[in-house]
Amino acid sequence: MAHLYRVSEQTSLEAGALVALDGDEARHASSVARLAVGESVALSNGRGLLAQGVVQESSPQRVTLVVDSVQEIPPPSPEVWLVQALAKGDRDERAVEACTELGVDRIIPWQASRSVARWSGEKALKSVARWQRIAEEASKQAMRAWVPGVEPMAELGQLVEIASHTRMVLLEPTATTPLHEAVPGGDSPVVLVVGPEGGISPSEREALEAAGAISASLGPLVLRTSTAGVAAMALVNHTLGRFE
Repeated sequence: MAHLYRVSEQTSLEAGALVALDGDEARHASSVARLAVGESVALSNGRGLLAQGVVQESSPQRVTLVVDSVQEIPPPSPEVWLVQALAKGDRDERAVEACTELGVDRIIPWQASRSVARWSGEKALKSVARWQRIAEEASKQAMRAWVPGVEPMAELGQLVEIASHTRMVLLEPTATTPLHEAVPGGDSPVVLVVGPEGGISPSEREALEAAGAISASLGPLVLRTSTAGVAAMALVNHTLGRFE
C-alpha cells in the first residue's frame, strides 16, 4: 500500500534535498509502515507539491529521505466546497473524512437551526481543529497534494454572503432540480450545503435561495447527513470531469 507523508510548507521539496520526518510521521513510517532504507515514499507539503523520496535512515524518532522527483499539482478549478451542518455523534466527522478523500477543497462547519450538536467558545475552536486533523489524515490516505482548509464555524448570515458569489447548492430531497443540472458552467466554486438531521429549515432555505442558492435533489432516497455530501461529491466530480 502506498503511503503519503506530510512535511511543512517551509520544507524544501526539490530534487536532491534531504528531508526529515519526525514525531508522528516518523513513528508511522518506521513502526507501522516499516519503511526500510532504499524504499521509495511519497511526500507532500499540502499546498500542491508532491514528491518522491528514497529512505536513507529509518527509526521511530527520525526518518530521513533524499528527494528524487517533484511534481507540482495545480489546484482544481472550479473548487468544490462543503458546508456541513453540525450533527450528533460522529456523523459530521464521517462526512468530512469521506468528502476529503473525494477531493473537497474547502470545508465550512454550519450550526444550523435544527442542528442537535452545538458548538460555542472553546468547544468550537477545538472542534474546528479536530475537523482539520481529520481532513489532514484523509488527504494522506487519498494521496492528495492539496489539503482542504476547515473554516471557522459559520452562521446563516455568512452563508448568505457566500451564496452571493458562488454556485451554492442546497441538498434538498424535495427539490425538483437534479443535482447534476445545478452545477455546470462557470469557474466560481460549487458549494454543497448539507443540512442537519432535521433538514434545512424553510427560513434558512428561503434566505439562501434569495441570495442565489439553488435547491437540488440527489434522487428519491433520503440520505443521512453523514452520506448526503459524500454522494453529492461523487456526482459533482463526475459532472465537472474531475475524475477524468
